[in-house]
Amino acid sequence: MEKFIEFFAEQFDELHTTLTPETRFRELEEWSSLVALLVITMVDEEYGIVLPPEEMRQTQTIQELYDLVQSKG
Repeated sequence: MEKFIEFFAEQFDELHTTLTPETRFRELEEWSSLVALLVITMVDEEYGIVLPPEEMRQTQTIQELYDLVQSKG
């Protein structure tokens, strides 16, 4: 999970919040559709998993997103 959070945080140009598994990433001021695409690309590159955007939209926290990625692996 720590590595996943590191990869997730790297997708932001600037991030003024410490991320935890409970972070509701959609509520972050820095969250945007571009960051969402970067996260989808990161998951593909780092984990070899194609995340459909509609499935990612169903997640709210980093933990939920991580669990989704793990369920696909």
